[in-house]
Amino acid sequence: MKVHLLTVGDEILIGQIVDTNSAWMARQLNLQGAEVMRIHSVGDDLADICEALDSALKEADVVLMTGGLGPTKDDVTKRALAEFFEDELVFHPPTYERIQGFFKKLNRDTTEAHRQQAYMPAGAELLHNKMGTAPGMWMEKDNSVLVSMPGIPYEMKYLMEHEVIPRLKARFPGRPIAHRTLLTAGEGESRIAERLAGFEARLPSYMKLAYLPNLGQVRLRLTARGGENAQIQKELDQKARELSAELDSLVFGYERESLEEVVGRMLQQRGLTIGAAESCTGGFLAHRITSVPGSSDYFEGAIVAYCNRLKKELLGVRPQTLEQHGAVSEPTVREMAEGARAALGVDLAISVSGIAGPGGGTPEKPVGTIWMALADKNRVEARRVYAGKDRLKNIQYTSVQGLNFIRGFLLQHYQMAEVKDKG
Repeated sequence: MKVHLLTVGDEILIGQIVDTNSAWMARQLNLQGAEVMRIHSVGDDLADICEALDSALKEADVVLMTGGLGPTKDDVTKRALAEFFEDELVFHPPTYERIQGFFKKLNRDTTEAHRQQAYMPAGAELLHNKMGTAPGMWMEKDNSVLVSMPGIPYEMKYLMEHEVIPRLKARFPGRPIAHRTLLTAGEGESRIAERLAGFEARLPSYMKLAYLPNLGQVRLRLTARGGENAQIQKELDQKARELSAELDSLVFGYERESLEEVVGRMLQQRGLTIGAAESCTGGFLAHRITSVPGSSDYFEGAIVAYCNRLKKELLGVRPQTLEQHGAVSEPTVREMAEGARAALGVDLAISVSGIAGPGGGTPEKPVGTIWMALADKNRVEARRVYAGKDRLKNIQYTSVQGLNFIRGFLLQHYQMAEVKDKG
C-alpha cells in the first residue's frame, strides 16, 4: 500500500504551527507495512488543493488528508473535494444534529457557519468522529482511496485508530513489518557503524539497520518485512540481542526509553541518592532528572552556582583553585562535586562547568569546552567533553553527557549484587 500524506492550511506553510500529524500518521502506517511515498503541505487555496489531490492520487493507493474542515470561510477542503470529484455538497442532518448537541452542552447557540459545516460531498462515506464535530470522509476514485480528516491532532488520531486503519487493513492487506530500536550513548554514528560493519553484512535481505543520530546519542532501528508475523518478531528479537552484545555498554535502553529514565532506575535499584552542582547548564541537568515520575526517590536537589562567588560560598571551591585554574577546569569541577555531595547529603554528586557560548571562549578553552565530575564517598572522577558553538545545543549535549557519565559510573562501581554501605 503506497500512501501520500497531504496537509492543508496556511498556518503550516507560514510556520505558525508544526505538522505533527504527518509524523504520527507515518509511524502508524509504517507499522502496518504501508509505504509513505510523500508528505505534502498545501495552503487554503481551492486550485492548489485540487492540483495536489490530482498529483497524489495518480501515484498512491491512498491519500490521507488533514485540515480545512472547520466552520470558517478559509476552511475550503470540502469545496475542493466536491470540485475535484465533480460532486455536489449536500446537507447532512445527522452531522448538524451532532454539532447542535455539542454546542448545547456548552450552553451556546449554533451559527450559520456551523450549519454550513454540515454540508458534505454527496459521494463521501462519512466516518464517525467521536472527538469532534467534523466527520472524516472516505472517497474513492480509480481504485484509489482518499480520506479527509480534521487537522486537530486528537480528532485525527481517533479517526485513524478507530476508522481509517481498520478499513485500510481490510482493503490493502500488506506484508507484516516490525521494528526493534536500541538506544546508545557514548559514541558517534560513524564509530558505531565501523563496529557494526560485520553485523550488517550478516543481516538477511529482508532486514535492515538504520542509524538515527541525535545530540550525544544514536538510535539503532532494526526493521524486518515479509513472512509470518510471529517468525519476524522472533528473528528480530534474536538480531536485537546480537546487536546489543556487539555494542555492550554503549546500549542504554530500548524503544522509547529515555536516558534519564534508565539512570533513575539504576539509582533506585542500587538504593543510591544523587544531587547536582551546575554552572553552565543552569539547572537543565536537574530538570531532566526530575522529569521522570518517582525521581524524588533518588534525587535530593541541585545547587546552581553560576558565578564564582557561589561556587566558593555554597560548594566550598577554594579561591586559589579558581584563581589558578579557572571555573572551567578539572580541579574546579572536582571540588564542586565534593562540595555538592557534602552540602546535599547524597551518595553521589555530579558537577558541570563549561563555556556554553556564544561568547566567553579563549584559545586555550574555546566555546564548547565542558568539564564534569562525579563524587562518591570513595572517589572523584572527572572528564572533559567538547560541544559546539550553539548555546542551547551545548546545554542539551552536556546534559546527555552528564547522564551517561552517571550511568557509566554506576556500571563500573556499583554492581547490582553489592550491598551498599552507607557508613
